[in-house]
Amino acid sequence: MNTTGPADKGLRLIPFRGLRYVPERIGSLSAVTSPPYDVVVRPDGLHHLESADPHNIVRLILPQAATPADRHRQAASTLEEWLSEGVLAPDPEPALYVYEQRRGELLQRGVIGALALSAPADGIVLPHEDVMPDVVADRAALMRTTAANLEPLLLTYRKGDETSGAAAVIERTISRSPLLATTTEDGFSHRLWSVTDPGDLAEITDDLAHHQALIADGHHRWATYLRLRDEHPVPGPWGYGLVLLIDTARYPLQVRSIHRLLHGLPVDRAVAALAGSFRIRTVDGPLPEALDALADAAASGNAFLLAGDGRFQLVDRPDPSLLARTVPADRPAAWRSLDATVLHATLLDHIWRIPDAPEHIAYIHDTEAAVSKAEHDGSTAVLMHPVREDVVRELALQGVTMPRKSTSFGPKPATGLVLRSLALG
Repeated sequence: MNTTGPADKGLRLIPFRGLRYVPERIGSLSAVTSPPYDVVVRPDGLHHLESADPHNIVRLILPQAATPADRHRQAASTLEEWLSEGVLAPDPEPALYVYEQRRGELLQRGVIGALALSAPADGIVLPHEDVMPDVVADRAALMRTTAANLEPLLLTYRKGDETSGAAAVIERTISRSPLLATTTEDGFSHRLWSVTDPGDLAEITDDLAHHQALIADGHHRWATYLRLRDEHPVPGPWGYGLVLLIDTARYPLQVRSIHRLLHGLPVDRAVAALAGSFRIRTVDGPLPEALDALADAAASGNAFLLAGDGRFQLVDRPDPSLLARTVPADRPAAWRSLDATVLHATLLDHIWRIPDAPEHIAYIHDTEAAVSKAEHDGSTAVLMHPVREDVVRELALQGVTMPRKSTSFGPKPATGLVLRSLALG
């Protein structure tokens, strides 16, 4: 993001003693890593990760037990056990960590550290999406019980000058041998370096202190950080949270959609309810071609792709009078015209009358998974077109949050490469 002015109004990133897997105690680094908790949505994905290695990080971020309290206690017990057995161990001294992801021509580099927490009103860390209270409560209970930040949030800022500050330290650091290097099954290679030199640390922290950041991925975990900060003495370790900071002027992120799965609503009923209010067309598959049709329609207005019965229904050109009646008028025009706004305010709330609760709606990142699940369950998948990054930034700068789960920025950091213990300070 743009500079904020005085250094005390910017990002404050500090070193911490990272918890990392001990290579001799695991099969491989790739076998113990995981995508972020909210990307592992299908049971088969969870079971695949659990079976990859008995120490896969998913056993901490998505523990399995009969009740939420049991799950959280199990995660804490597992973490304690892995520490006592030497599966995980803290690094010898506090550090910031340079992190790199690469797949083909896609390259991302940034800095992982413990970031001082701040409220949205402070204008230092800007959210762009609303959150679901039940998810925040669950993540807070897990973090409270384990006393650990188990996976970094993804935050972005914009500078672009590689001759000084964090960018210069990153360029110097990657010439050294990394602490770890692995390639995960999604084809991404990952490398991690520690930065402990006082001069390098000062150069990074002084640079970031002049910037504000956008939450690209991790709104629920950021809300969790803030809730737990309010429960604990400040200053102290709970006043900071684990983040990865990326300068998107140098390493642009990809923006993808998060799709909706509407439990118990067959596609034929969903389509019938929209008749007369939207234009509805059956479009040809396979899925990539149907998504191209969605992109073409989205270029000139609100558009959605409904799937679940073996076909694809393109829904676009909403009745303007319907939008005027159903979309709140007290927000900027850019917010009122968002597909997610129209979906929630007009389709879900007004036409389909579906509450935004887990028993009624699932949020799924993977497009094929959303379609497959809808077809298996006889429900409706609502496939979304991505929001442009400049729209996200502009709304965030205005202090306007988008509907929950409106965007998915990536690539996301792999979970399991470095953790932060609150017990270590």
